[in-house]
Amino acid sequence: MSWLVNFVNIFFWCLNMAIFLRVLFSWINPNPDNPLVSIIHQITDPILEPLGRIIPPVGMIDITPIIAMILLDIVRRIVLASLAYFV
Repeated sequence: MSWLVNFVNIFFWCLNMAIFLRVLFSWINPNPDNPLVSIIHQITDPILEPLGRIIPPVGMIDITPIIAMILLDIVRRIVLASLAYFV
């Protein structure tokens, strides 16, 4: 049980770090052909693109990554509570 809880926590932490790196990349504009940039976009696009269609920017600021991180934390808590209930 403990290994599954650790896996879920690490999985969601990695997703949050990928979103954070994407935000940093948007500030420094690295080469889009960089493999790391490509991987980060492949990981975060399925999360951020649907939210981007729903959530409008606030002024010049895109708050989609913040909302995605909050939603990921909510999903992580639900998954962990479900694991605790079923196991």
